[in-house]
Amino acid sequence: MIVKQLYADNRLRNFHYLIACPVTKEALVIDPLDVERCLDAANKNGFKITQILNTHEHWDHIDGNHEMQEKTGAKILAHKGAMSTIPNVDYGLVAGDQIKIGTSIALKVLDTPGHTDSHICLLSEGANDNSLFCGDTLFNAGVGHCKLGGNPDTLYSTFSSQLACLSDDIKIYPGHDYLINNLQFTLDREPGNEDAKTYLKKFEHQDPHDAFVTKMCDERKVNSFMRLKNPAIIKQLRMVFEDFSHDPSEKEVFLALRKLRDKW
Repeated sequence: MIVKQLYADNRLRNFHYLIACPVTKEALVIDPLDVERCLDAANKNGFKITQILNTHEHWDHIDGNHEMQEKTGAKILAHKGAMSTIPNVDYGLVAGDQIKIGTSIALKVLDTPGHTDSHICLLSEGANDNSLFCGDTLFNAGVGHCKLGGNPDTLYSTFSSQLACLSDDIKIYPGHDYLINNLQFTLDREPGNEDAKTYLKKFEHQDPHDAFVTKMCDERKVNSFMRLKNPAIIKQLRMVFEDFSHDPSEKEVFLALRKLRDKW
């Protein structure tokens, strides 16, 4: 599996992805807002874009669909529940569906609501190809907000029932480059997190066109939303929320963090 992460150079810091079959060079493009950047990358690598995948319906993930389809003839794939909000979807996807690319790639569809009600992630599990293309559900060192059609309780359920059990070696490919800001939030909640300090120092001035790709093992070290039993985080939350439980559940910690992150 060939993966090209493309940074959009826009104010929202979007990432787009080309996933190509090394045998046939057929490719799927994820959330191609910057169409020319995606097409240029495909042409340089000899890829033929045959499918467009939208992780969810927000404008910065779907507004390139029409132009991309006009120029490539690619089919549009999205969550079945988003077919009324994303124009011209050819295939509505549900949990467990497989997306095949060329002759060598099969990506599993995960139904991952929370950021929006109709959000999907794509999971690849195979030799050296363990990857999660996660849109705005999971970010490097953070999680998606729920302010534009989402629900934090649902987002927690997605994490607790699906993402928390993924293996350590899975690479994380999110919809935006928010690593530095998210690491700063982690350190605001957990000032003694030495891993977060190290990552922040190392990647603070990285080129987003050559961004560090975290794995689940990294997320478990530096992502506050995956450290829900951490005593330091819980202690800090008690200082902010007067009614915070003495022995909080993981869900209570997650929701408190999400509430703080909305205004941080």
